[in-house]
This record gives sequence, C-alpha cells and structure tokens, in this order.
Amino acid sequence: MDKIIIRDLKIPAIIGTYGWERKKKQNIILNIEISCDLRKAGRSDNLEDTINYKTLKKQIIDHIRKSKYFLIEKAAGAVAELCLATKGVKKAKVTVDKPGALRYARSVAVEIERPV
Repeated sequence: MDKIIIRDLKIPAIIGTYGWERKKKQNIILNIEISCDLRKAGRSDNLEDTINYKTLKKQIIDHIRKSKYFLIEKAAGAVAELCLATKGVKKAKVTVDKPGALRYARSVAVEIERPV
C-alpha cells in the first residue's frame, strides 16, 4: 500500500491531567502515515487524484488547537478518525509525542494504527 507521511507536525495544545497542563498550552508532535492508492495521481500528476495533505494538515491543526484532551491516546484517536474520514484513505497510523512529559526522557509517545 502506498503512503503519504506527515512528519513532525508540532501543534500547541491543552493536553494533560495536571492542573497546570489544563491552563497552559504545550507542544505535541504528530507523525502521521496515511495508507492509500497513489497510482492514479502518479500517472496523472493531478492534485484531484490524490489526498490533499495540506487540507488534511489544516483540519488536524484546527482540531487539536481547539481540543482539551487529557490523554495523548485520545488525541491520536481523534487524528486517526479525521484521516479515515478523508476519501481514499485506507488506514491511518498516528504517533503523538509529548516532549518533556517524563523526567529524564526526551518525550513520551503513543502510536495507534486504524483501518477504515
């Protein structure tokens, strides 16, 4: 299966369970793999024959900025659902990193994979 990959999408968000996390935005980092068939776009070189990843990126950013999730698991699931709602997407793999969540670790992450 072909893939479109969005790497290291940094979005400020209210996310976390501690009181200070509910008041101050912190960056989360998303990596997204969208499985789809890219043969038609590869032949035609036409944007209409592929998934418009710029439009999808804007939807993801808008959604995460407005959200106030407690868990990165919930954020990952919501992003996967947005991807799967896009015509032509067969599967979405989403990794959400939360930098600085654990002392002595660069980040903590969850990765989920969802089929249509």
